[in-house]
Amino acid sequence: MSGELAHSLWVATLETLYMTSVAGVLVVLAGLPLGVLLVLTDRGGLWERPALNRVLGTLVNVGRSVPFIILMVAIVPLTRLLVGTTIGTTAAIVPLVVAAIPFMGRVVEQALREVDGGLVEAAIAMGSTHRRVITRVLLPEALPSLIRGTALVVISLLSYSAMAGAVGGGGLGDLAVKYGYMRFRTDVMLGCLVVLLALVQWVQWLGDGLASRFDHSRAQSARPLD
Repeated sequence: MSGELAHSLWVATLETLYMTSVAGVLVVLAGLPLGVLLVLTDRGGLWERPALNRVLGTLVNVGRSVPFIILMVAIVPLTRLLVGTTIGTTAAIVPLVVAAIPFMGRVVEQALREVDGGLVEAAIAMGSTHRRVITRVLLPEALPSLIRGTALVVISLLSYSAMAGAVGGGGLGDLAVKYGYMRFRTDVMLGCLVVLLALVQWVQWLGDGLASRFDHSRAQSARPLD
């Protein structure tokens, strides 16, 4: 690998990590309460609001069904309004966040629905408020699933960021298209592919490791004393 290619890959990787990390934090901050709200407002939930639940569910389904490349174009006015431009890594964060929030919401919803209902009922019977049920029962019990789901969301963001780069968003996708595909540089394309695969594997390994650690910690805390 030439020094020029190595430098280009390094810069593009940093841009991809910047897009993915910032978008990932924003997605978790928005998707976590969305998923909690989907569970709470469903029939039989702690804050049953069927009409609101249907509205939220419809919005989430619509958001998940729109292809990312179309979404990027559709929200160009919003991107320009928020960051002042539609080109570059910072601009790419806006469609990344918008695209991934519905996905994160469903991930959180599914993780919370896996929690044993008996634990929730026991907490309520002991006088816990809805807030304490959420923060002391639902979220802690669902934490391993939430971690694994977040890892999947981050991997999706890596994929989205590559597509964003292909249309001026910077990062590995931009490098692969402009300096690999258009200039017939197979080495550049392969280099970008290898880095993306390595990032995906690292995120998956980290997510699985953290989830297993919290699973183990919870199992140890639940073990009866001798």
